[in-house]
Amino acid sequence: MNPANPHAGEVIIPIDGVPHVGRLTLGALAMLEAELNTGTLTDLVARFEGGAVKSADVMALVVAGLRGGGWTGTAATLLAADIAGGPLGAARIAGQLLARAFSTSDGAQ
Repeated sequence: MNPANPHAGEVIIPIDGVPHVGRLTLGALAMLEAELNTGTLTDLVARFEGGAVKSADVMALVVAGLRGGGWTGTAATLLAADIAGGPLGAARIAGQLLARAFSTSDGAQ
């Protein structure tokens, strides 16, 4: 597997020991916003920045990132999977997905 390209918004998401490339494409972001049904993506970013992120936010972000990277699994599959680093690892991955989705390759946000 090729390493993730952070300039393309990509993040490696290790599931059950297998690395997957994830990224939040426009389609993945639209799916995420519809699934969360709790406001805008700006609200989600604010929850992450304020430390008020919920486990459902983390799971939805990881699933959206995986789908944006071409993964065809389901959220139910991911519930039974092992994400490297456990809940904290998943939260870190979710934060990276968000940060990379909203930054430019020159570092501006």
